[in-house]
Amino acid sequence: MLKTDLKNFSWGNRLNRHEIALLKAFSKDCRNMILEMLRLPQSGHPGGSLSSIDFLTLLYLGIVAPRGERVVISNGHVSPAVYSVLAGLGVADRDALLRDFRRAGSPFEGHVTRRVAGVEYGTGPLGIGVGVAAGMAWAEKHRAQSARKIPPKVYAVMGDGEAQEGEVYEMCNFAAARRLDNLIVICDDNGIQLSGAVREIMPNNLAGHFSAAGWLVLEVNGHDFRSLWRVYGRARRSIGKPVLILAKTVMGKGVDFMEREARAGRSTWHGQAPSPELIDRALASIRLSAAEAKILAVFRNSLLLRRDKKAALVRAGVQKILKPGRARLYAPGEELECRTAYGNALLDLGKHNSSLVVLTADLRESVKTAAFAEHYPSRHLESGIAEQLMVSLAGGISLCGYVPFPTTYAVFMGARARDQARVNDVNSTGVKMVGTHAGLSVGEDGPTHQAIDDFGAMMGFFNTRLLEPADPNQADRLVRYMASHRGNFYLRMGRPKLPVLTDLRGQPFYGRAYRYRYGRADLLRRGRGLSVFAIGGTVHQALRAWEALSARGKSFDLIAVSSPRDFDATVLSALRRNALALTIEDHNPDCGLQSQLALLIQKKQLPVKLVGGLGVRSYQQSGNWRQLYAKAGLDRDNIVKFIDKLIK
Repeated sequence: MLKTDLKNFSWGNRLNRHEIALLKAFSKDCRNMILEMLRLPQSGHPGGSLSSIDFLTLLYLGIVAPRGERVVISNGHVSPAVYSVLAGLGVADRDALLRDFRRAGSPFEGHVTRRVAGVEYGTGPLGIGVGVAAGMAWAEKHRAQSARKIPPKVYAVMGDGEAQEGEVYEMCNFAAARRLDNLIVICDDNGIQLSGAVREIMPNNLAGHFSAAGWLVLEVNGHDFRSLWRVYGRARRSIGKPVLILAKTVMGKGVDFMEREARAGRSTWHGQAPSPELIDRALASIRLSAAEAKILAVFRNSLLLRRDKKAALVRAGVQKILKPGRARLYAPGEELECRTAYGNALLDLGKHNSSLVVLTADLRESVKTAAFAEHYPSRHLESGIAEQLMVSLAGGISLCGYVPFPTTYAVFMGARARDQARVNDVNSTGVKMVGTHAGLSVGEDGPTHQAIDDFGAMMGFFNTRLLEPADPNQADRLVRYMASHRGNFYLRMGRPKLPVLTDLRGQPFYGRAYRYRYGRADLLRRGRGLSVFAIGGTVHQALRAWEALSARGKSFDLIAVSSPRDFDATVLSALRRNALALTIEDHNPDCGLQSQLALLIQKKQLPVKLVGGLGVRSYQQSGNWRQLYAKAGLDRDNIVKFIDKLIK
């Protein structure tokens, strides 16, 4: 009887002839699927899919399926290989895959996607997936240490050309520093990247770099199942060191005309699909024999009998929410940075929520997470000066049952880590990004650090909510709201101290009775004829302008908005109530609050004139924030002058 059940793979033993026969038949069948699925779309990446299919076959059949361990495919363009393995395991629909790969409306997208069961994280831009995998490995190890258990392994697959990405080296240093011996990265070392041979485009020394960083580096023939199994076993026994497996492979393995091009150092078949005629020729040379077909039939029958093994591959990603706790209340007359209120809220949340994780990039004192680090050191994660990695780590951590708050300056979050934030957005993760020192409020650090377009960088994200508080009390509420709701958020805040906003009775406007809901706007003061929409630190300046004009018998509606993009009924009511509208923001109005309010007015066809937006319309030089606000027209006096001309 053929022994083809997944339970037969065991460590410490050589692969027997039955297992070798299964692996060869399975990988050959996957090669057939890889070629066949490219026929209709005439697009895709066959070369790397064929070079990686052998080590992926063993990884999934020998480890991932029977043990349910995580794997992230960082070189997401080898989706044909991944999808074929999942189809071979009965997780993905084989017929739909061959018919609909890369077709509009199909879950089988050109790069691996979480829309396909069995895919942990969807990737495309190279370098990101390994950072996500490192985040998952940290999360699994942290959970296991808390329970005094051995952590499960986390696998990542990447390409050799991919290692030219900087985030790969950020991950390399992080994993070594954190001694993530449960992280195993498999590199498809086929020597070819999109434009040619790796040695010609940008040669690298992966073994040298990773060894020097403190990794265990193992080299193996990526097409030899017995050698691969020994190396996989050696990698799993590593103590104190993450592992890099350099799998030496041939691009286009199994297809003669592709192999010839690869051995000559040409990248012909990296990202080009063969014609239907060439596909037929290749399929004729790798057709399954009757014996191989029988092996696979028995194997598939065993999978039907062991549904638990298929279920282990289907994991949606767990997103937890935290208990918000009791909000802090800052008193009238008190002045406090919103970032300090953020740090205080983290302390409160950390006390009752062991799933809260805070990440920083060498800025804990500035972004006010130092107190959290002191009280909960095991849950304060330092990425070093590596903001891109920090956001990728958070993506992986959020899918492992933790709630991560990656925190850095707004200028780095909105620019340097935007790619990683966008891929998290595509994956619908649960990352709570926080950017401090936003806008001109950063002051003397100058234009390179003045984040005036960070909202704009994320304005087009579909699964990330954008927030900015007007005072310390609202900052506290927004942090607790983010923590207690699923999904991605970006919270920006300025650097200086802000006074507590009060109502006309002198009580905190955002007091005990205040309940935040996403998109909530608040009518701080009433007037007539003009609606002024302010956000963040400019709310205080607008309020001072309201007070000055009211003393002269003039006034306007002042609305504090909490999101530059998503608005509630308060905003709509104000736009309908007054004939004129004005926005004020410490941001570029063309990609911030003004632009979005203009779109709302147009969409709703409201009879209101948007008279302009006060904001940052050019790069500013160094200076304290008051000087810079005055220069940009965001201080009280300039707001008064501007509005005085509008109101009779």
